[in-house]
This record gives sequence, C-alpha cells and structure tokens, in this order.
Amino acid sequence: MKKLVSLLLAVLMVASLAACGSKTTESAQGSAAAEPTSDGTTLKILDAEYVTEDYAIAIAKENTELLEQINTALNALIADGTLQQVVDYYISGEGELPAFQQDVADDAPVLSMACSADFAPYEFYDGDDIVGIDPVTAGLIADQLGMKLEITDTNFDTIIPSVVSGKADIGMSGMSVTEERLENVNFSDSYATGVQVIVVPEGSDITSADDILAKIEAGEDVQIGTQIGTTGNIYSSEDFGEDHVQSFTKYHDAFQALVTGKIDCIIMDSAPAEAFVAANNG
Repeated sequence: MKKLVSLLLAVLMVASLAACGSKTTESAQGSAAAEPTSDGTTLKILDAEYVTEDYAIAIAKENTELLEQINTALNALIADGTLQQVVDYYISGEGELPAFQQDVADDAPVLSMACSADFAPYEFYDGDDIVGIDPVTAGLIADQLGMKLEITDTNFDTIIPSVVSGKADIGMSGMSVTEERLENVNFSDSYATGVQVIVVPEGSDITSADDILAKIEAGEDVQIGTQIGTTGNIYSSEDFGEDHVQSFTKYHDAFQALVTGKIDCIIMDSAPAEAFVAANNG
C-alpha cells in the first residue's frame, strides 16, 4: 500500500525562504476553528498517522519573478523568527501576532491569494475576516513586496486553476507539494510540514490505515470521507480505491456524514482535524 507513512508529531517546520503576511487578528487556533457537527457522537484522531508532506505556496509557472521574490521574503521571515511567531500564536496560542498590512498605500499593487477558508489553523473565518497561519504569512510577504494582500475564499479544488488562469497570484491553503500539481504550477520553498491523519468515531474498530485495507480486502464496504482535490483524497483513492472514497466540497460536510454514520472515517490534515474534533466533542 502506497504512502502509508508514520511520523511522531505534526510539527510545523521552518524551510529556507523569506515572507510576510496578511491582516491582523486577535484569534488563536482554538477560538474560531470549526463549527460543531455532533449529534452526540464522540470523535477521535488515530495515533497511527497516514502520510506526511510539505506545504508551500503555489505560483503560476510563468511568474518566475514573483516566485523568486516570495522565496526571498519567506527566507527573511524564517531567519528572523517571524514565521515561528505566527505558528506559535495559532498552534499554541502563545505570544502575539507580528504587525502586518498596516501602512499599505491605497495605490499599492495587489497580491491576490486564493484559499479555502475551512482549514484551521491555516485559514478560517473570525467573523467576516479570513485569519490563520497562511493569511498572516501571505500578508507579511505582501509587506515585504510593497503590495496589498487580497484574499479570495474558494473551493480547494479551484485554487490551482485560479493560479494557472491568473485569477490569483498565489494559492496558499495548507497546500502540499505533489508531482501532479508541479505539472501545472511552481511551488515556493516549504514553510510547513503537514501530517495526514484518520478520524473515526469513538469505539470504531479501525485503528490504522492497515485496518481499512484489511476490511476492504475482506469485502466490507468501508467509506472514507475526504475533501475534493486534497492529497488526502488523492492518496486514499490510490490506496483504497475510488469506490471506497466519498469526496466533499467542505470538511464540515464530511464531519456531518461521519457523525451520522454515512461514512466510517475521514482522512485529512492533522491540524484542522484537531480543530474539528475539538469543536465536535465540545
């Protein structure tokens, strides 16, 4: 079975680039992460992890100048500890966010960013504002470039097409670097490491990806929830077969299906999984 990789912790890593952010927020991860879906069903994240992967910023292949500028900015943010400050704020609830996008000229050029804002702590809504690690990092990058950040919330599977078509300058949504995506866009240096995990109801007899495979090989109709266009969707379809994967536009819908027994588990990134499970379990 492909890509069944286990690591010990979902730790955000600092790669080699420079960047800056988005707009300010006073909300850390736990304050506005995900809507509860529970009908009394308690959920849990399995200890056995599924896949690890690098997160990076998607940029159109022809826009090599912007790629170089973003990498330079990202390196600077990493080197001076600013990126870690953003991560600590949203992951651990520690410290304060660095100031960003506060003195942008009205006529400054725009850096447009496409994301899917249901992916706490990377991007999520706090009231009407899209906040999180990615918007703040993008805003800090925009400051470095003398640009004004504009964020568009879209479905995850439309982010790369938006970048390719020029509707967005960058795509940033906890997006993993894959060979398939590299055929269509370039990626910046990695700014984080993500871990794909499996979410199940408490009491489930699924304890690992190997259990899912064993059940399928025994003829059971195991149904796995994922979000359309994500690596969780890609990997689970490859490993378990498309007949056993249900793809949802938003993670909230997948969790609703899980707590109502329409699917058996969800495969997704660990950080938003923790937010959804915490919201569901109250």
